[in-house]
Amino acid sequence: MINIKFGTDGWRAIIAKEYTVDNVIRVTAAAAQWMKQRNFTRVVVGYDCRFAGKMFSEYTASVFAANGIEVYLDKNFVSTPMVSLGVVKHKANLGIVITASHNPPSYNGYKLKSHFGGPTIPKEVGEIENLIPDYIPEINTDFDYHVKSGMIKFIDMEQMYIDHVLSYFDMDSIKKGVVLAYDAMYGAGQNVIKRLFPESYCLHCEYNPSFEGQAPEPIDRNLRELAELIKNIPEINLGLANDGDADRIGLYDEDGEFVDSHHILLLLLYYMYEFKKEKGKVVVSFSVSNKVEKLAKQYGLEYEVTKIGFKHIAEIMIHEDVLVGGEESGGISVKGHIPERDGIWMGLLIMELMAKTGKSLKELIQVIYEKVGPFKFDRDDLHLDEAIKQAVVMKCQNGEIKEIGGRPIVKTDTTDGWKYFLDEDTWVMVRPSGTEPVLRVYCQAQTKDKVRETLDAAHKALLGK
Repeated sequence: MINIKFGTDGWRAIIAKEYTVDNVIRVTAAAAQWMKQRNFTRVVVGYDCRFAGKMFSEYTASVFAANGIEVYLDKNFVSTPMVSLGVVKHKANLGIVITASHNPPSYNGYKLKSHFGGPTIPKEVGEIENLIPDYIPEINTDFDYHVKSGMIKFIDMEQMYIDHVLSYFDMDSIKKGVVLAYDAMYGAGQNVIKRLFPESYCLHCEYNPSFEGQAPEPIDRNLRELAELIKNIPEINLGLANDGDADRIGLYDEDGEFVDSHHILLLLLYYMYEFKKEKGKVVVSFSVSNKVEKLAKQYGLEYEVTKIGFKHIAEIMIHEDVLVGGEESGGISVKGHIPERDGIWMGLLIMELMAKTGKSLKELIQVIYEKVGPFKFDRDDLHLDEAIKQAVVMKCQNGEIKEIGGRPIVKTDTTDGWKYFLDEDTWVMVRPSGTEPVLRVYCQAQTKDKVRETLDAAHKALLGK
């Protein structure tokens, strides 16, 4: 039996290698034991569009049911935010999502959601991880038996989510001002958008567990087809993309220019404070632009930086009054919704902002630049041999990076990785991924060309070539 560890956002592994029915049963047995220790009695289970998600979810549901825990399960694929909302709506004690989020198609995974409708806090994740048995427990995993016994009940989380959207947003006014192009990346957001925006231009909105070999992460280099669609159809004024489980967001303006999560966070903060007249703390992960801090200070709002992983942000959201919380990776949440990343909900808020102001996304970004100054951002994912990756990590740990591209490092922040500031608005960050065998190198600078130039210089500083 392999040693199963939860990373930045759940347990993820390659299907049929480490991610097997037996190991899913082991993880679920631990979660069930943890629940029973606390006299918890109800769980919501869902799966996204990945290969064998339905099968893995049925084994998961069966293990809980065999332990006397009532299970609410959707027969069809759902997004992570749907499961989190389902936990709240059905007053469950825990939620399980069978998903590997944005990872390559060979992966599947296992996310834990708590009663408040967001990621289970790190302490409790660790408690469940420590209960994972070294063996496969002997337990009745006959799915049909547990359905007939009434321990597994079917619910429609997609309809529940749509009803929730319609109770919050004025969809008619949104649709008057937005002609939407949507890329589901073959993920779990596809049906919701097709139902909410039947006239939208849709890409990759069909069931395809292979994702055409593309990791379903909504970043510019993975969304060139969406960008070209927008450029070729002049009436489209917004592009929206979500990842495999639809908790992350990527946007495009009317010119087919990518709008990253740093800019989305700034737009949401601007909207929530200046238009919705809401206040609260701003909480972001370590890799987010310092421009967000600049805007928060202009508004007189408290600001906090966490380690990478939305679970750290969610833990603050459930205890404090948080206005906006988010990550560089496109996972964002706001006050008034569940403390969970939700790529569709954030997209609807941006559309609502466009409808209320009558401004295009491009014009709104210029409003933000007037407040905090212009900037660009990009990230390189370096797939390195483990020995080389560890050598780079050691170089950072030992303080050997003194300059990048001939420019001295003026400040280093080691909250979660290494963020090297070259000036107030230019920084490079280095961090090993918590979910993939990858070294990530991030950069912010004033222009696209400066970002690329600085990233190339960072590679040379890190790898010596």
